[in-house]
Amino acid sequence: MSEPKHEALGLERDQLLSMFKTMLTARKIDERMWLLNRAGKIPFVISCQGQEAAQIGAVTALNTEEDYILPYYRDLGMVLHFGMTIQDLMMSGFARSEDPNSGGRQMPGHFGSKKHRIVTGSSPVTTQVPHAVGFALAGKIKRENFICLTSFGEGSANQGDFHEAANFAGVHDLPVIFLCENNKYAISVPVDRQLSCERVSDRAQGYGMPGETVDGNDPLAVYEVVKKAAERAREGSGPSLIETVSYRLTAHSSDDDDRSYRGREEVEEARQKDGIVTFAKYLKEHDLLSEDEEKDMHNSIQKEIDKATDLAESAAYAEVETTFNHVYDA
Repeated sequence: MSEPKHEALGLERDQLLSMFKTMLTARKIDERMWLLNRAGKIPFVISCQGQEAAQIGAVTALNTEEDYILPYYRDLGMVLHFGMTIQDLMMSGFARSEDPNSGGRQMPGHFGSKKHRIVTGSSPVTTQVPHAVGFALAGKIKRENFICLTSFGEGSANQGDFHEAANFAGVHDLPVIFLCENNKYAISVPVDRQLSCERVSDRAQGYGMPGETVDGNDPLAVYEVVKKAAERAREGSGPSLIETVSYRLTAHSSDDDDRSYRGREEVEEARQKDGIVTFAKYLKEHDLLSEDEEKDMHNSIQKEIDKATDLAESAAYAEVETTFNHVYDA
């Protein structure tokens, strides 16, 4: 009988359970955010549901003490792994002054934390990608051993920012991983109306880097390819383009009605392949997670989310006097 995949990758039970717990935490935070939005308590949600496995598989292959991430707005799982807390994310959702990303000045999904090595993103999509290349260039010039991982949707892979950044990184052999989280839709535009090639990873050849497409519902498969890309980058062999393929299980955002461009049957079919469901099944099949342990995990996460929700809802907004902080006169 062949060796279980996690053993072949050198991952131990504690690591696997931590991966699953973070995936589950991201999902449950997201579900709570939708309830709060529909109750009129928070203004906006842009969801991670369906992409948690890809996110956690990727960042588990990085070094949280050395590396940097430049995530995009759906990457709840990534920022949790790099050190943000449930309370941090709830403060952001409610736009309170204790929001560590922006002190309540930005919409949810604009992650940023210097101490956690999460580089601040901005609202225009794909702008984090050239920023990641800039960080990687700085690291190479300073002879530091960190790598940068930047993530983006397949819609962003069609933006000029991506192409310019990938070209520059390829020319200069920079230690950066381009992670495209292909969730099949750029808002309402299906992937077959976005790409003239079969895969986003096919574009890697034009930039002189390896490209690989992997099942985004399998965190172990994602971990394997990102680990290889990270080792390659640390050795000075340059960037990689990795495409994870999963499915966006919710509407694009709380302001979108996805029923206008995709059928419910399609969404329900995708739910059968949901990485949280399939990874839980894998863990149970290999006697790494019991039903009782999974139930306890659900309950403990939910209690943390309930507590964080109450704290954030009762927390203060930023003082009016701070309105012009960080705004500079030309």
